[in-house]
Amino acid sequence: MNASEPLTSRVPEPELMDDAHQVAAYAGADFSCSDQALVDWIAERWPQGLGAEAVDLGCGPGNISLLLVQQWPGLHVTGVDGAQRMLAVAAQRQQVLPAQCADRLAWHLACLQTLQLGRRFSAVISNSLLHHLHAPQVLWRAVQQLASPGAAVVIHDLRRPGDEGQLQHLLHRHAADAPAVLRRDYEASLRAAFTASEVREQLQQAGLEGLEVIEREDRYLTVAGVLRSPG
Repeated sequence: MNASEPLTSRVPEPELMDDAHQVAAYAGADFSCSDQALVDWIAERWPQGLGAEAVDLGCGPGNISLLLVQQWPGLHVTGVDGAQRMLAVAAQRQQVLPAQCADRLAWHLACLQTLQLGRRFSAVISNSLLHHLHAPQVLWRAVQQLASPGAAVVIHDLRRPGDEGQLQHLLHRHAADAPAVLRRDYEASLRAAFTASEVREQLQQAGLEGLEVIEREDRYLTVAGVLRSPG
């Protein structure tokens, strides 16, 4: 493939990451800098906090959920994932937190298509889930169903690079020293990610035009805002 050839279409990844070797690789990887940077960004945007209850969609091994309860002492977080092995890692990590943090975490095994939590939340958070979804409207419907009026919404993900050359540059810059499984998955994730314009179209289709799509750094996009009129 020519380095300047545009990546005009995405290559979807599997929706679930429950392979034992893959889970072990992600559990052992150090994403602390990027994860903390996201939580710091949320804290800057919502200095008053995220309210009483947040849901973390596609929480994986719990990276963001664990940071959220440490950032805001009054916040309860429910982490949702469709991969049992990922949630098992999250539960293990929960055990090493101080009780005042660990007691405010709960885990729920479910896919978005069948998710029924029976309540709404003051914040809906998701990190690196969107690009896994073959039908992204599933996520936006979940946001509408789970967010209470005035809820904070933060959906963070990679964005697809413009061409093959940019993709290879990102791989070299951010994953050159990563284990093979993580480098492979990172490339697949970049190819599966959406562009900002594609996400704006998704939000328009879902009736969520009030949320902002922000292109951040060289590889991220973040959908953020306050949900005024949940569905």
